[in-house]
Amino acid sequence: MPASIERDERRDREEAPGTAAAPSGILWIASYPKSGNTWTRAFLNNLLKIMQDDDAGAPQSINRMTEYTLWDIAAKPYERHLGKPVAEADRAEIARIRPAVQAEIAERTEGLAMVKTHHALVSDRGVPAINFAVTSGAIYIVRNPLDVAISYAHHLGSDIDYAIEEMALRNKETGVSDKSVYEIYGSWSQHVESWTRAPHRAIHVMRYEDMLADPAAAFGALARHLLLSPSPEQLATAMERSSFAALKQQEDEAGFSEKPDSAERFFREGRADQWRDRLTPRQVRAVVTAHHQQMRRFGYLTDELLPLLE
Repeated sequence: MPASIERDERRDREEAPGTAAAPSGILWIASYPKSGNTWTRAFLNNLLKIMQDDDAGAPQSINRMTEYTLWDIAAKPYERHLGKPVAEADRAEIARIRPAVQAEIAERTEGLAMVKTHHALVSDRGVPAINFAVTSGAIYIVRNPLDVAISYAHHLGSDIDYAIEEMALRNKETGVSDKSVYEIYGSWSQHVESWTRAPHRAIHVMRYEDMLADPAAAFGALARHLLLSPSPEQLATAMERSSFAALKQQEDEAGFSEKPDSAERFFREGRADQWRDRLTPRQVRAVVTAHHQQMRRFGYLTDELLPLLE
């Protein structure tokens, strides 16, 4: 168990009821790419906007989500610590200062700092990719890798075979650009296992498919986990404003700053079981062979897929 979370639990036991300090530090919104991270952030942005302003007007712009949620890989904070452009730093240098950058985010944010990440929960060149000394907790979103492969291919501007190969690469890292430092994805299985191997009260796990099938239950549970108490009307409005159709419409009208240049669009279909129509039997077998252990844990290894392991 991370030391900081262990300390938090001990403090909770020792403090008298009602004396606990307000939550602070980083709340990670974590997932493998194309698993529902942006959807979750859009919901939280809209819910907080509604609850803070009692706003019955426009939804939160998808291009202004940094008002409530941040990202920890933007280049400028790293460059302040490095004293040079990130493109001129080697990865060991970036890894060494990552905890300081994350600590700076926590220190500069009043209350919880909600931070998006695609990092696996791993050590990077001997340094934790996630600084638990400044971490309050995490939301982790998991999605069927058979569907992730399709969305990830569109995200990369590649074919599905390439996306499947990328998803199977252990310790996979992204590149460094003038705008951001690298992230450590690992493989899909490595990523999922790293965040969910040991259930913990500070890590709230959500399945993308449950968010689709019963959004009121899934997002209502998320709000309760964050100790938010929206009215039913506020919750319904936040879900409506962050629905896939609403997000897609915003992208159509104003574009989306987080869309990679390689992708035609960011919000495509947003549905489950796309793989049944899009993946070949060979591709299904490749995904199941590579990821069956974690698929089984989350209910994705159905009876129809089990023969592929024989």
